[in-house]
Amino acid sequence: MTRLKIYQADAFADELFAGNPAAVVPLEEWLPDETLLKIAQENNLSETAYTIRIDAGRYHIRWFTPGGEVPLCGHATLATSHILWTEEGETSDYLTFECLSGELEVVRTKTGYRMDFPSLPPKPIETPEGLADALGAEPVEVQAGHYLLARFRTADDVLALKPDFKALAALPLDEREGLARMSVMATAPGEGELDFVSRFFAPQVGIDEDPVTGSAHCTLTPYWAEELGKDTLRARQVSARGGNLVCRMSAARVLLEGNCVTYLWGEIAV
Repeated sequence: MTRLKIYQADAFADELFAGNPAAVVPLEEWLPDETLLKIAQENNLSETAYTIRIDAGRYHIRWFTPGGEVPLCGHATLATSHILWTEEGETSDYLTFECLSGELEVVRTKTGYRMDFPSLPPKPIETPEGLADALGAEPVEVQAGHYLLARFRTADDVLALKPDFKALAALPLDEREGLARMSVMATAPGEGELDFVSRFFAPQVGIDEDPVTGSAHCTLTPYWAEELGKDTLRARQVSARGGNLVCRMSAARVLLEGNCVTYLWGEIAV
């Protein structure tokens, strides 16, 4: 039996019990995929990140939900960066992660961390059959990017959604739209200092509602940047835990800024 270090941190949060919790497991070499999945299922968090050091400031990273591996995850990348810097002795102020989505870069800032992710702009599509019934409300517009984007008129409309998660999970995936999976971002214009709000539903991968989803903002940011005519946006994912992000367009990249708080240090035996 092998003992492995494990951490848990709240990403896109300035205090404990907010933002999105992620587990981080540093490895010396990859375990079988089946084991990586079982650990993620045992953790029962929306993401467990596994990382292997390549060189100073450079790492491999993989992410597993309880339902399987995903190609991109923002909050678990943020949590991993935080853990590498605060707990694992990383001294470089600049991290590069090699992953299924190419290379991701993270830097330390005065107020937290800034992640450099790919921009994944959506395109308009017809509302998929059954989507409105599954969400419990009719969106004013639907677009397809890395995930499905369902726009509503107001932030209150997004807050009021009470999805039928079984119905959402049963929606067929239309591969012609280029979707990674039938996960749904419900979004609307923000109020006050917020440019937009969102919620994220992914029951097909075992996550009814994700608290704060970095990868969703790779699509939400280019969408709202074009809609609002601005490159820097303040966003909030209005889940029960909630989380704040600063999103910036930079050519074909999206820069996401947020903070992170460590919750748990420990060991697992596999």
